[in-house]
Amino acid sequence: MSKLAGTIREAIRRCGLKDGMCISFHHHLRSGDYVLNMVMEEIAAMGIRDIKINASSIHDGHEPLIGHIRSGVVTGLETNYIGPVVGRAISEGILEKPVTFRTHGGRPSAIEQGESKIDVAFIAAPSSDSMGNCSGKYGKSACGSLGYAFADAMCADKVVVITDNLEEYPLWDFSISEDYVDYVVCVEQIGNPAGIVSGTTKMPKDPIALRIAEYAANAIAASGLLKDGVSFQTGAGGASLAVAGFLKDIMLERNIKGSYALGGITGYMVDMLEAGCFHAIQDVQCFDLKAVESIRMNPRHREITASHYASPTAKSSAASSLDVVVLGATQIDKGFNVNVHTDSQGYIIGGSGGHTDVAECAKLTIIVAPLSRARMPVVVDKVVCVSTPGSSVDMLVTQYGITVNPVHKGLAEKMEDAGLPLKTMEELVELAYKINGIPSLSERNKGRVVAQVLNRDGSLLDEIFEVRE
Repeated sequence: MSKLAGTIREAIRRCGLKDGMCISFHHHLRSGDYVLNMVMEEIAAMGIRDIKINASSIHDGHEPLIGHIRSGVVTGLETNYIGPVVGRAISEGILEKPVTFRTHGGRPSAIEQGESKIDVAFIAAPSSDSMGNCSGKYGKSACGSLGYAFADAMCADKVVVITDNLEEYPLWDFSISEDYVDYVVCVEQIGNPAGIVSGTTKMPKDPIALRIAEYAANAIAASGLLKDGVSFQTGAGGASLAVAGFLKDIMLERNIKGSYALGGITGYMVDMLEAGCFHAIQDVQCFDLKAVESIRMNPRHREITASHYASPTAKSSAASSLDVVVLGATQIDKGFNVNVHTDSQGYIIGGSGGHTDVAECAKLTIIVAPLSRARMPVVVDKVVCVSTPGSSVDMLVTQYGITVNPVHKGLAEKMEDAGLPLKTMEELVELAYKINGIPSLSERNKGRVVAQVLNRDGSLLDEIFEVRE
């Protein structure tokens, strides 16, 4: 028996894909992914239309998707993140139906609960055998963890593994098992692993970002949570990553042994594991090639599913045991609501990812952000879009100081005792506007919703509107 299909088109045909169906993709190759574009090119050539795409994230390398939307091949999108290139087109109204934005934990929950039905899942696999046992750890396109693909594999009606490294059966170390897979296709290249790395996953050299990171690390140290057994996650932004470097030094100096690091993992977290700062890493997505090498070689660096990571309907998740999380923001307002979906003009440039999940779950949620970017205030009266509600945020750290959510009075006292500069949110907003001016927003047609932002439990958090110049 063999599950091999000669081409992607043959696999699509054998799956019985028809007009109006839903297909899915994962994003572990990020902007280096070729699979979504290859599959959509074949679907378009076969004359199939009215397709809904459920992708864990859509990156700038998926720009051809814009053409498929304009031609009517794609009429619906459900995702956790959309990069600026496709995001701008969506914001300008090319898609008739609003995009559904979920969180990284909310997506697998919706799939497993039957709220998001997938007809055919296409899984980019850096290594696979002929029966579909596959892994992201090996091969020329190795991306590490395949954590976001598990729900798709387990719940889709049909599953197609697409690989550029066909191994002898059985693949000795696999992530997704053959019992979920219907067909396997071998192609020349599934992607460019160098595309895993983006500007948001590199350590900053900017002195402002480094000052913010140092303040944040010292705030964690002052919080009382930095002790043996601490668990930690950092976001992908530059300042967030820099916190890991400062925190590593503090933990080594104080001989603190943490329990686990979580989330999308970078080499900076790998360095902390190897230095003995943490007992283990729980990895749903590798954010750079050092993390890919680590998950392949180090048994304490564990691959986990998106459900294990942050599903709100799982019996438990790793996120629910988090002590500290450090996250970024494109905007944050007086109510501590955070926007990571749009820029200040309302154009879609990202998405919640795991932001909303871990912010809600962690004992201490810290937002790190400069007062402004490109002469636009980051700290504002009201965010354009609520991605993470202020009730989940404990603290904002800027280059001008720290502000603590007023509901946590004891936390502010700890920061003051540690000699950290405290500001009120009102002071930071006033300063941001004084330096940059009050932002003028593009006209919005409030009758035209281009995206719905869902909380991790599936409830509506906010809506994103069409932008008109």
